[in-house]
Amino acid sequence: MTYLIKEIFYTLQGEGSHAGRPAVFCRFSRCNLWTGREADRSRAICQFCDTDFVGTDGEGGGRFGTAEDLADAVEAAWLSTDRAHRFVVCTGGEPLLQLDEDAIAALHARGFEVAVETNGTRPAPRGIDWLCVSPKIGSELVLTSGDELKLVYPQAGGDPAQFEGLDFQHLRLQPLDDAHREDHTRAAVEYCMKNPRWTLSLQTHKYLGIQ
Repeated sequence: MTYLIKEIFYTLQGEGSHAGRPAVFCRFSRCNLWTGREADRSRAICQFCDTDFVGTDGEGGGRFGTAEDLADAVEAAWLSTDRAHRFVVCTGGEPLLQLDEDAIAALHARGFEVAVETNGTRPAPRGIDWLCVSPKIGSELVLTSGDELKLVYPQAGGDPAQFEGLDFQHLRLQPLDDAHREDHTRAAVEYCMKNPRWTLSLQTHKYLGIQ
């Protein structure tokens, strides 16, 4: 299998349960909810995506012909000498269009804990250490269990309560980042305070000005 990767880079995880943790981000190209091209945004199921996942031309990106090649590239991006806390976040785009058990096993062999950020519309391969699902209203949610559910809020036609019966250890509410982000943040704070099963997730990397 050839893996199409937009970019691979070392940073701090910016959001969710692992916010602030050093990580290699491995961003897979392609998504099943939007082409990534602005001309198609009005027809996309997810119309608020702010990530460039088109092509393989980003930092560390490319076409990797084997799982070993991909894992080698992730390992090369880990800039710390600390092997015990290696952490990779497989994201996208939609990583589960490509991520498979071979790639997970190759990353494990290099000492990485493997996290995945997915829209939840594809089944997950075995071996993932941390599964974060971010549902998009209007798509079919296939993954109904995992470590963390991170809901961008608000979404038209979506009520956080509809996800409370699913099997996730953590429920996170993340304000939608658009022209009304401050209003969305206040609304998310208010919702979490009224519904304490939910905790607030902020995109701290945007406040810090890092990737």
